[in-house]
Amino acid sequence: MRAPIGNFADATPAPDCLDLLTPPVADAVRGWQGDVPAEQLVFVDTDPEVADTAAFVEHYGAELFDVSANCVVVAGKRGGETTLAACVVLSRTRVDVNGVVRKQLGSRKASFAPMDTAVQETGMEYGGITPIGLPAGWPLLVDPAVVDTEWVLIGSGRRRGKLIVPGKVFGGLPGAVVVAGLGG
Repeated sequence: MRAPIGNFADATPAPDCLDLLTPPVADAVRGWQGDVPAEQLVFVDTDPEVADTAAFVEHYGAELFDVSANCVVVAGKRGGETTLAACVVLSRTRVDVNGVVRKQLGSRKASFAPMDTAVQETGMEYGGITPIGLPAGWPLLVDPAVVDTEWVLIGSGRRRGKLIVPGKVFGGLPGAVVVAGLGG
């Protein structure tokens, strides 16, 4: 199969390679109920040594920068309670944690979650966290630019491999709220 974007040697519909995904991502793909068929979620095998965006686009092609997205885990705190959430923005932007995220979560303070917390709570590898397969009940904040991008390259739950997904999928994921101004 040919990937819908990029020039990847190995592209496979995600339902056909569940063994290459982390358990929470594989479970989400297995039980997929999104607006597009699960076969449109495409796994591309990539080098884990170049998983971070800058190194990835240098290795696989600069044209991927504008269609790459990052999923980051944030922690909102209010009155001794911590709420974990995920945010998805295009790679060329930064998550407005102290403004938009803090307000959206109703928190007094918001910050990026510590790496060990993000990994433990998601069951995914740091540098590969994806919004597909997040823990039930987590808020998922999505920048409108992600939803408006035809095909989006995002983590697969592991540092090895990425998912290529129609952008419109992100607005329909469990817990998703499309939030204007999330990525600045």
